[in-house]
Amino acid sequence: MNPETKLEELLIDAEADDEVVQHTPPAVSRPWLLLLGLILVALNLRPALSSMSPLLSEVSNSLGLSAAKAGLLTTLPVLCLGLFAPTAPILARRFGAERVVLGILLTLAAGIILRSSFGEVGLFAGSLIAGASIGIIGVLLPGIVKRDFAKQAGTMTGVYTMALCLGAALAAGATVPLSRYFADSWAVGLGFWIVPALVAAVLWLPQVGHKQGAHHVAYRVKGLLRDPLAWQVTLYMGLQSSLAYIVFGWMPSILIGRGLSATEAGLVLSGSIIVQLLSSLAAPWLATRGKDQRLAIMVVMLLTLGGLFGCLYAPLEGLWGWAILLGLGQGGTFSLALTLIVLRSRDSHVAANLSSMAQGIGYTLASMGPFAVGLVHDWTGGWSAIGWIFAVIGLGAMLAGLGAGRALYVQVSSQRL
Repeated sequence: MNPETKLEELLIDAEADDEVVQHTPPAVSRPWLLLLGLILVALNLRPALSSMSPLLSEVSNSLGLSAAKAGLLTTLPVLCLGLFAPTAPILARRFGAERVVLGILLTLAAGIILRSSFGEVGLFAGSLIAGASIGIIGVLLPGIVKRDFAKQAGTMTGVYTMALCLGAALAAGATVPLSRYFADSWAVGLGFWIVPALVAAVLWLPQVGHKQGAHHVAYRVKGLLRDPLAWQVTLYMGLQSSLAYIVFGWMPSILIGRGLSATEAGLVLSGSIIVQLLSSLAAPWLATRGKDQRLAIMVVMLLTLGGLFGCLYAPLEGLWGWAILLGLGQGGTFSLALTLIVLRSRDSHVAANLSSMAQGIGYTLASMGPFAVGLVHDWTGGWSAIGWIFAVIGLGAMLAGLGAGRALYVQVSSQRL
C-alpha cells in the first residue's frame, strides 16, 4: 500500500483507544457544530502549558519559588500527559466519549482557576489537574474525529494539529499583555484561559445528547513491549517531545535572562510556534516520498538543535531568525513522530496500541527534560549549561529516530477478542 494512502487511513486511528476500535459511524446531524466544537476543544489543549512560561519568572519571584520548584511546575503538566492518558478509554467506555470530554473541559477550567487563585499549593495542584485533563482529552478527540469524519480523516488531522499549535501560540503571546491590561497581575493572565475552556464546554454541550450507535470490536495486540522498533518509536516520541516542552516551559525565561522583556520573550515563543503550522503539515508529506523517514528525521532534528542553540547563544539581533528555524524543526519533529506510529504499524489495531505506548511512556520521559533544566539552572545560576541538555536529548532523539525511521513494521500479533 502506498505510504501516503496508509497515512490517510490510519493517522487518526493511531491515537484511538488501545483496545477498542469503532466501526459503522453514526450519522452526524449537525457536522458544522461538531467541527466547531472539536476546533475549540483542541484550542484548549496547549494554553495551560504555554501560558505559564512567559510569566514563570514573575510567578517564581512573587511566590518565592526556587528554580527547582519552577522546573517541577513546568514538569507536572507534561508528566500528567503520559500518566493520565491510559484512563481516557476506560472513562469513555463507562460514560461515553462526549460526556467525558465535557466533564474534563470543566475539570480543565477548574485547574486553570485553581492555579491562579490559591498561592503555591493551588499553583501546583491546578497545574496537575490541568495536565491530567489535557492528557485525557488528547486521547479522546482523534477517536471522535475518526468516527464522525472518517472520509475526511487526513483533512481533519491537519485542522486538529493546527488548532493545537494556534492555541499554544495565542497563549504564549497574549498571556503577558493580558496580565498587564487587567490589573497588572500574573494571576489574571493565567486565569484568563478559563474563558476559552468554558466557551468550548458550552459549544460542546449539544454533542452530549448525541447517542452513539457504533459497533465495538475489541482486539488485543501482544508483543509490543518486547519489540525493539516499538521502543525506538517511543524514545523518538519522548525525546523530541522533551525538547518541545523545554521550549514551552523555559524558553521565555531563557530569553528574559538574555535581556528581553517578558512581553518580547512571549512573542518570540508565540512566533516560533506559529511557524510550526507550516512544517507540521509539510514534513509528513515530504517524508513519505522517500524509501524511509531517516533523512527527514535528521533534517528536522538538525533544524531544531540549530534553533535551540541559536536562541541560547547567538547574538540577539538574529533572534527571530533562530526562532523561525526552531519552529520549522519542532513542527516537523512532532508531526513525524505521529507519522512513524502509523507507518511502523501493519494495521490500525497495532497503530492504536503503539500510539498508547509511545504517548504514555514517551510523555512521561519527556517530562524529565523541563525538570532537568530547572535543576541545572538552580545549580549554576545561569543558562549557559542548558546547552548540554539540548545536546544530549537531541543526540538521543537522532539515534532513536534513525532506528524508528527504517521502513519496517513492529513485530506483534493482533487477535480479535
